[in-house]
Amino acid sequence: MPQTFDKIPDVDVKTESQNGPPESNNQRTGIKVSQGVLRHNTSEKDADTSSQDTGLPPEKVFSIQLGSELFRLSGASIASDAPSYFSRFFEEQLRQTENGGNVRTLYIDRDPATFREICRHLQGYHIYPRDGLEYVKLFADAQFYSLPRLTSRMFESEIYIQIGERDFQVSRDMFSGPGDSPNFFNLGFAILFATPEDVFPGLPRSGLLRPPSIIPPSIPSRSGDTFAQIIHLLRGYPIHIRNENHRAELLRDCRYYHLRGVEQKLIPHHISYNPGRERDEILIRLEDVRQSGIQVVNDGSSDDASILTGWVHYARPFIDDNAYELVLEIGGQNTVLNLDTMRADFRGLAKARVSSLVQVIANKLNLPNKAPLGLMIMSGQANRPSASPGNTPLSDDRPKIHIDAEAHIIVDNKPFPPGSFAFGNSITDEGFTEGPPAKRKREDEETVTETRQWMVHNGQWRLRIQPDTSGQLEIIFFAVKLDVSSNQRARNARRHFLG
Repeated sequence: MPQTFDKIPDVDVKTESQNGPPESNNQRTGIKVSQGVLRHNTSEKDADTSSQDTGLPPEKVFSIQLGSELFRLSGASIASDAPSYFSRFFEEQLRQTENGGNVRTLYIDRDPATFREICRHLQGYHIYPRDGLEYVKLFADAQFYSLPRLTSRMFESEIYIQIGERDFQVSRDMFSGPGDSPNFFNLGFAILFATPEDVFPGLPRSGLLRPPSIIPPSIPSRSGDTFAQIIHLLRGYPIHIRNENHRAELLRDCRYYHLRGVEQKLIPHHISYNPGRERDEILIRLEDVRQSGIQVVNDGSSDDASILTGWVHYARPFIDDNAYELVLEIGGQNTVLNLDTMRADFRGLAKARVSSLVQVIANKLNLPNKAPLGLMIMSGQANRPSASPGNTPLSDDRPKIHIDAEAHIIVDNKPFPPGSFAFGNSITDEGFTEGPPAKRKREDEETVTETRQWMVHNGQWRLRIQPDTSGQLEIIFFAVKLDVSSNQRARNARRHFLG
């Protein structure tokens, strides 16, 4: 006589109410529960019987052996997640066995510890992986046994990732924010982020003797503490940037994981409202500017409506909905100002970045390129012009600058009084230096000679597009704040000893 068992449904059976139609358990409590397996078929039209259409007697027990362990599951348990490898095997056995004879034991060469958890799932219990290794075992075996409900649950559950020495449980939509996808995780661990139909690309599901081994997601070369802070930020919480080294660590890992949206939140910037100009401004460094955020806003100051004149604006990609007037910070002592010609000479990497920025602005304005890309490629590497603002249609090799009384200037660690120097000529105003008039005159003459060029330690600029005397558009750098040295002695005074 076959062994039988009693199965308790894992959902409450609907009961009639005296005041109206029956109300579901989900409506009463708001708790999400799975559809249980009922002992007898119900006559209700809305009953979900799809999981019981297996042809297996609900109370008959079937034997499954994995390694040295023997498992016994009822037909009801097998039917709770069907059609599956088990249901198809035992259905075929019942068809081949006449008069209710004994059914063969199913032998499977898989991990019995993992199958023990799967049995608990089939018996109606909620199973939860404890770590990444257990997760990938359940993930692989759920598909190997073709368990649709468990497979769906594994694809909806959190991902287990080990970063450094720390384990993390990350929801699948954690990295789906603007700019954060595709990223390191859904590309590097694509098998865990795929759909059930594409999880083993190139491998047929039917007749698969062994699923491919899946390595638990692990990135031992990165910092778990830094990743925890990135996750904290992705969950909507602010993080405190302790210093620039701390910020650099966060940005470095954001770029490693290709989380561009998070990166834009972390780059140093300042957004404020300027009541004097009645505009919102964003202060950002030259190296952090991305071309997709550049805009030129026409202020309508030109008499000719067909000529665009205005200030360059910027919106951080993926983050800002509106563009702000750009205040560009250029540091690194890569800028030299010629006060006679009122032009800026950018050096090194700053020169290439300024050239790229000016070219992006020119492209936004649909201006012709002075050095077409095709010509540069045809002429060969040796004949290519170097990155320079002079190779763009908006500027000569040294862009024009404008310094007025509104700019705050520090020269040789001393505030530079507004109006104390007439830029572009040799006239100076009295009052910039102290002393007798004759001595002051000599000092002023020396100052004029020495300050024909300024070495900029750090500078903040607004960028304006306007026509020149010939009617061609050009870009002008308007000084906002400058910290400069007028000679080598003043520059050397700012040096620090290594010790």
